[in-house]
Order: sequence, then C-alpha cells, then structure tokens
Amino acid sequence: MKVEQIYTGCLSQGAYYIESNGEIAIIDPLREVQPYIDKAEEAGGKIKYIFETHFHADFVSGHVTLSKKTGAPIVYGPNANPNFKAIIAEDGQEFKLGALTIVVLHTPGHTMESTTYLLKDKNGNDYAIFTGDTLFLGDVGRPDLAQKATHMTQEDLAGILYDSLRTKIMPLADKLLVYPAHGAGSACGKNMMKETVDTLGHQKEMNYALRADMTKEEFVKEVTDGLLPPPAYFPMNVKMNKEGYKDIDKVIAQGENALSPEAFEAIANETGAVMLDVRNQSDFAKGHIPGSIFIGIDGGFAPWVGALIKDVKQPILLIADKDRIEETITRLSRVGFDNTLGYLEGGFDAWKKASREYDTVSSITAVQFKGILEDMEDNAPIFDVRKPGEYDSEHIVNAQLTPLSDLNNHLAAFPEEETFFVHCAGGYRSMIAASILKNRGIHNLVDIQGGYKSIKEAGIETTNYVCPSTLK
Repeated sequence: MKVEQIYTGCLSQGAYYIESNGEIAIIDPLREVQPYIDKAEEAGGKIKYIFETHFHADFVSGHVTLSKKTGAPIVYGPNANPNFKAIIAEDGQEFKLGALTIVVLHTPGHTMESTTYLLKDKNGNDYAIFTGDTLFLGDVGRPDLAQKATHMTQEDLAGILYDSLRTKIMPLADKLLVYPAHGAGSACGKNMMKETVDTLGHQKEMNYALRADMTKEEFVKEVTDGLLPPPAYFPMNVKMNKEGYKDIDKVIAQGENALSPEAFEAIANETGAVMLDVRNQSDFAKGHIPGSIFIGIDGGFAPWVGALIKDVKQPILLIADKDRIEETITRLSRVGFDNTLGYLEGGFDAWKKASREYDTVSSITAVQFKGILEDMEDNAPIFDVRKPGEYDSEHIVNAQLTPLSDLNNHLAAFPEEETFFVHCAGGYRSMIAASILKNRGIHNLVDIQGGYKSIKEAGIETTNYVCPSTLK
C-alpha cells in the first residue's frame, strides 16, 4: 500500500495518490494531470478511479481531463449532479483498489455532495480518511459557499455539517490518519493548522469543532462567526468543476503567444486585457508598464488573482521572465483563468529597449519611514492593507485599515494630492495595492519596504486599539 499526499503550497491544496497491487486512485487532482499519469506509469500501475470529495470552489480540479486521458471513472458521493459521466456513489458504497477498500462516507454540510473517503488496509482495518473540505486540521469547511445552490442559509448548512461530523467522523478510531483537501492559507476555512496530516484522535482533542460536549447551536455559532466574504471567483470554479472545462494543453498553447511591445500594446488596447506583471515586487517598483497590475508569481499568486481580477473570462497579457511563462499560465488555469492571450517577448527589458513610457513606485525603508513620522509628528496618512485580523492584532498608531481584498471599496479614503504611505506584512500585498491604486489614477503613494515586519524592527510605535471608523 502506498499513500502519497501531493501538496501545492500556492493553493494550500492536497491531492492524493493511493496505490495497491498496480491499481491506483487519485483524490482531488490538480488541473495539470500529467504528473499523476507519469507517476502511475513509473509504478507500472493503472489509474482505476478518480475520487472527488465535492465540487471545489477555490480551484479547478483535473478530474475531467484525467478521466479523458486514462479512461478511469470519476466518483462523487450522493447528491452530486455533474454535466459529465460519473459514478454517483451511495453512502457506504465500497470500491476495491488492489488489496485495499475505499468506503464512501457522505458528509454534507460544506456542500450537500461533500463526501469523506475511508481507506481500509488489506486486512480490512480502517487506516485513513480523506475528508475534503468537511474536516480540516484545526477547523471545518465553511458552510456558506453552497447557500445559493441549495436555497439554505449558512446556519442550515452548518447544522448539517454538525450532524455529519458526529455521525460519520467522530465515531471513527482515534488512530486514523486525517488527510484534508486544504491547509493554512486556504479561503475554504478560517483556522487551519500549518500541518497537512494528523490523527483523528489529536483533532478530537484540539479542533474546536469536534468538542464532544458541543451542542449544535454552539457549533453553528462558532463555525459561522467571523466568516469573510468568499473570493469572487469561487462560483465560476464550482461551475467549471461541475460542467467541465477546456483542456489545459490548449490553454497553455494559447497563452504562449510571444508579442512584441507594439503587438502587446495593441492587443491590450483592443481587448481591455489586464496587463499582469508577475515579477518580483522590487523589480516592479523600479519600472513597469503604466496601468499594469502586479501580482508576483512567488507569492500567493493564484488566490490573489482570483480575489482581485474576479472575472475568470477576463483577457490577460503577461509580463514575466520567459522561463516562467508556462508556469504562470498553468497557475492561472488552476483557478479558472483560461483567457491568457500572450506575453511580452523579452519581458519588461524589451519594453524599455523600445523606448516606451514606463512608471515606477515610490518606495522607502521602514527606517526612512520612521524619520518621516518623527518629522511629521505622527500625522502622516498611513494605510494598512493586511487582513482585519492582522490589523486588530497590532498596527501602526493612526493607520487606517484598507484590506487588499476589498481595496476597490476604499478608494475614496485615499488622499487626492497629499502623499500617503502603504504597507502590508512583508511587502508583497502592498505592492499589489500600489499597482491597483496607480491603475486607478492614484499616484501620490509611497510603499514601505518589508512591511510590518520591518516596521516593528524599526521601533515604530504600534497599538492594538481598533478605531471604530476602521470597522465600517
């Protein structure tokens, strides 16, 4: 028996490869499926089943393509109604995989088709559960994503999730391994651990949602408390996972369209494409195409693209290093952004060599910022683009909260002429914010390099007092 977790940090997502006697099952595959096929071929085995725990919202799964390429059937739990051929399993149904058995445990609540898969070893003993978004490490799946599709409230779905956990998951043995679909950083939960595998017994001890004495009313209140609005791209990803999607090879081929500066600019003007710059934030600050948006490939790239660009059909043009073009297109496609029209051949250097206009972002160190604050007697306009929880924990005195994920709703808060300062935790998000503000015609900003980490190290005064006006 072989069980391998294939974890993708950018999405905080775990796919699973299970092998026994030459038969292989894949659970919740990523959209680029060739690695699974290669792994099976190297093992001399055959992919027999593709199990989906639910219709994912935060990424486009590879189930459709993998089934097409291997002939393996796609398996969902009860209540699933995809637009393609699939096995809709019954609660308790068993699937043989070599000497192993995979048992379907219908665990609705996150979504109504959500299913946990129980893996039994060759002796028939329970070994592990693959919980999808039903049970995370330290948390459970948010119950608000399926409201529209089910015509239920998030409280209704939370109550169903409570029942699923207590009738299907908690009675299982403590020694079982728990393999969730996501870890810390995913928007599918709010309190996940950084670890990606644990025992069920440990989760029963420390996961707030699995307290033995917890009433349904308490569970509903705690699970629904503090939920941030889901990213705008989530519904479209559900639609793609349910209805099917374009083959990723075609998406990559379309995006690998090398464009001269003249052609790049012409297509941008003709299509209204987002000019997406994925280089390092310091390179973007030193020079970038006017109007381009920065979301660096080496940060939380795909989730921020989904949160900020919103429409997965939006045409995109890339500014990136040539050796990262395919990677960038692939990572865009993971969250459903399939409409990459091409990239700037030669990158930003080619733009400069063509003597075309470019822009910069004013940027200073935290030490320089400290001196400015002292000269201005702490009256400088400061904008913190971190998450509300980060801000509430600690922030610069007099800083205003303008979360990056909601930046467009705060544009009126930024001064029209006075210079203002922007920061995040480490510098990545504030550069994204700076690019969006400049795209909106707001140029009187200064980015603080290194973000809050550098600000603390510089000894700038901070507080955890939350001004009521920042809570609006």
